[in-house]
Amino acid sequence: MKHRIPLPQHLGHAFSVKRAEAAGIRPGRHSTPDLHRPFRGVRSVEKPKAFNDFVNCYAPRLKPGHRFGGITAARDWGLPLPTAWTMTEPIDVVAPSSGTPPKARGVRGHRLREDRAETRILKGHPVVDPVAALFMCAGNLTVTQAVIMLDALLTTASNYPELGPGRPLSTRDEITRRLDEWGRFPGSGTIRASLPLACERVESPKETETRLLLVDSGLPEPIVQHEVWADGRMLGRCDLAYPELRIAFEYEGDGHRTEKEQWRKDIQRQRYLEGEGWIVIRLTQADLDKPEMLIASIRRAMSAPRSSPPAAGENSFRGFRA
Repeated sequence: MKHRIPLPQHLGHAFSVKRAEAAGIRPGRHSTPDLHRPFRGVRSVEKPKAFNDFVNCYAPRLKPGHRFGGITAARDWGLPLPTAWTMTEPIDVVAPSSGTPPKARGVRGHRLREDRAETRILKGHPVVDPVAALFMCAGNLTVTQAVIMLDALLTTASNYPELGPGRPLSTRDEITRRLDEWGRFPGSGTIRASLPLACERVESPKETETRLLLVDSGLPEPIVQHEVWADGRMLGRCDLAYPELRIAFEYEGDGHRTEKEQWRKDIQRQRYLEGEGWIVIRLTQADLDKPEMLIASIRRAMSAPRSSPPAAGENSFRGFRA
């Protein structure tokens, strides 16, 4: 069996053919079957299977002034897009307005004026800033989907799932200013309609979806991440709440079911809140898919007679901290 020439370590797991040849690797070596060809002019040691793999494979092919944009940049920043990534999704690459967008299998090229987006280095490669990434996706978004992404941009929560570095990624004033700078673009009306509905303290996309569902159903807008205190102690922080009615909403994702410690805390928090006279409404994706019964139960809870919370020491629970 013929032994293949080892590749220089500095080439990494993915590299361009030009770089390989500059390192002295002849075509006979960079064209061998043990190397994969995820994009034209690119070789990888391992076959890409995940989103980050494909981005890392294309990065060596980026020309000067090119950067990732659109859906690719939004996923790179961890913004909650309405569709899950698949291996057939093209990589979005942005060229300067004076340049030529790339044309290759698996790549979607764009032109964008240099002053429309800042270039950030994220995970070792250049991407447009997160606001520009949102704007480039806007033409395919509904108002609800845009609000979900805006909430992620504005959140100050450190535990928002998969979101890129830094909190917040942007501010309401910054997004408004950028909208004025960009003027009209596909989906600009959607972003303008969505921005007043966005909220700064959200901790998950499903929290946004639940909040919008309540409002769209004619219910009052709930308070986000409401803290419940009693006798100087915080009993818990609710995803959403109607504090004046002592009604709390908790969205239960799969992590609440599969993570033992989280599951225990959820049960404990519910017991403490109910001990203070709160109604805790727990909901799942099934409720968001078919919300009629959920909304009906919320309306019943809102109209039900309410008792005063117990006095200290009378069947009230103390000591839980979220």
